[in-house]
Amino acid sequence: MKVLIIDDELDIREIASLSLARSGEMQVLTAGSGPEGVRMAREQHPDAILLDLMMPAMDGRATLAALRREESTACIPVVVMSASSDDALDLKPLGAAGVIPKPFDPLTLPARLRSVLGTQH
Repeated sequence: MKVLIIDDELDIREIASLSLARSGEMQVLTAGSGPEGVRMAREQHPDAILLDLMMPAMDGRATLAALRREESTACIPVVVMSASSDDALDLKPLGAAGVIPKPFDPLTLPARLRSVLGTQH
């Protein structure tokens, strides 16, 4: 499974990337901003996107909306990473597959992502 992580914080991208890659089942791509993430999603066609909600300039909501507007990225499942539990309710109508709370446990992140996406491996 190819997963794109979109987060403006380098340390979060690195921790999440290492966590997902060590599972042996996921190829990980990273982007440091919403516009970069939309471009990478368009070019790389990931199977899923992990999206930070709080980013400067183009936040997670705007990024999710941009992904949903483009034909080539509209159907990619997007899982939002957020410190707010209220975001799960707010983001479902925008097309989010689910929310993984921040801070996340790097040891369980792959399993949590699979659970939200409803995949077995």
